[in-house]
Amino acid sequence: MAVVAENAVGSENQFSRRQTVPCNQESKYQRDVRKLVDLLSNLNPSAKEFFPAGRKSDGRLSADAPIFVASVDYYNGGNAYSFVNNYSSNNNRDSSSDGSSNNQTMMNRRRNGYSQGRRRMNDRVRRAEREESIRRTVYVSDIDQNVTEEHLAELFANCGQVVDCRVCGDPHSILRFAFVEFADEEGARVALNLGGTMLGFYPVKVLPSKTAILPVNPKFLPRSNDEREMVVRTVYCTNIDKKVAQSEVKLFFEHVCGEVSRLRLLGDNVHSTRIAFVELFRLFF
Repeated sequence: MAVVAENAVGSENQFSRRQTVPCNQESKYQRDVRKLVDLLSNLNPSAKEFFPAGRKSDGRLSADAPIFVASVDYYNGGNAYSFVNNYSSNNNRDSSSDGSSNNQTMMNRRRNGYSQGRRRMNDRVRRAEREESIRRTVYVSDIDQNVTEEHLAELFANCGQVVDCRVCGDPHSILRFAFVEFADEEGARVALNLGGTMLGFYPVKVLPSKTAILPVNPKFLPRSNDEREMVVRTVYCTNIDKKVAQSEVKLFFEHVCGEVSRLRLLGDNVHSTRIAFVELFRLFF
């Protein structure tokens, strides 16, 4: 390396002959180079590059490289836990001035993402179940007013296991319809062949259903014979003017239907009319 520096001085002398350089600057540069040459000349030319124990000259670890193993006291003293805890707490700090932790933010994001994913999964499951229920359901129209749900279920029982049967519409009109749900899709396909069957005084029409039967909340169903009797004796009345008092509604039903056992008048500030549930002392039509 000293030889390289001397060559640099020689080449600099040759270069200085070609160009005009101020004398004071040239002498200062030469003094700095000579100082560097003197410094490098003090180094041992036969010295070798130092490699840590177990590391080869190409930078790889050798097979006999020592392995660091911490003592048991290091872990028992809690130093390792303290170091990891402090390191995690320091590195999880946000760059904002309030010092809030990114760890809690990431946990909230993961929790929200998991909740949204689970909600989407539940929606897909419910949608799939509803579509599968629609494929197992048929729509029946032109049902005679004397036909009950039991009669309708007996007719379609030959096609497969009937899971549910709902008759809808005005009971005093022939324009009633029903939905019949089977245990499998095969029963619904076989039920389509019953279109035109005489049931009562009219032939029924059977078509594939476009909707599923809405399940009934069992909490709203009567659970005893007394509750069933009370449901039969209760009528639902709508479109009641807000100016009409509860006593007037009661007098009206007692005049038309007989003694009223219980009456409940309901309304709100959104709708212009109210509704009422009237429980009669006995069924009278």
